[in-house]
Amino acid sequence: MAFLTKDRIFSRKWITDYLLILSGSLILAVSFVYFITPHKIVPGGVYGIAIIVHYLTQGLFSFWPDGLPVGLFGLVLNIPLTIAGIKILGPRFGVKTVVGFVLTSVFIDGITWLRPDGSLPLADDILLSCVFGGVLAGFGLGLIFKSRATSGGSDIIAMILAKYTRLQLGRLMIYVDSAIVLLALAAFKDWSIPLYSWLVIYITGRAIDITIEGVDYHKALMIISNKPAEIKEKIMVDLERGGTILEGSGMFTGEKKDIIYTVVSRREMAVLREYISNIDPDAFITVMDSKEILGEGFQSLKSKE
Repeated sequence: MAFLTKDRIFSRKWITDYLLILSGSLILAVSFVYFITPHKIVPGGVYGIAIIVHYLTQGLFSFWPDGLPVGLFGLVLNIPLTIAGIKILGPRFGVKTVVGFVLTSVFIDGITWLRPDGSLPLADDILLSCVFGGVLAGFGLGLIFKSRATSGGSDIIAMILAKYTRLQLGRLMIYVDSAIVLLALAAFKDWSIPLYSWLVIYITGRAIDITIEGVDYHKALMIISNKPAEIKEKIMVDLERGGTILEGSGMFTGEKKDIIYTVVSRREMAVLREYISNIDPDAFITVMDSKEILGEGFQSLKSKE
């Protein structure tokens, strides 16, 4: 099954995608150079392996006294993994994925080389570095994912394993990254490294979700009340929102009920909740967090896609 899509070269979509890859790769590289690598944090993936090799090879090569460059070794790992992925899984990995990991490797080594103190962290506090490194890494990866590219590396390993096992891809990705983190424990003999590394992996995952889905301040409400007409009027006239009325019945009483489903902002939710409490204190309201709202009155589904 091919996941590749063909964008017309130099079209608006093509330019946007490659700007996202360029920006995402640069931000991802900054997170490694300034926050992650200097503290020996290993956040999984091929660059996690590259960080381990970087520190284990310090002093082994006269032309690389500080150890094998992280970006270069990451690139060396990514190329055969991508080739193997194409042969085993089919054409799921397009030019964008290759451009993404090549740019990331170039930016990592380029920024390190340009820094006068390339091996020193921006912040000495390792916890602070974990937080900011994880947020920047997640934001950078999120931008790359928004361009419909992948990060390559351990993702490809997980996809190959998923093909020959019955395990879910998401679970396998966690297993692969955790194995790389434990490899860091064996290499550095320091329990704090895997603990901080797992913290970065968690923060990175959350930052990726926020970058892709956005930060939405809307709430989805399910309202069951004896006064649905008044609540409907409040939503449509005062709040200028829409909604849907569903037909239901009480589980115990069998009484027919109108269920109002609507999506409002946090401020509007407070206004609506106060109004309902005044007219029907016995109403039943379910409040749900909405990660993403698509459709009329909100973000266009077409523009999102």
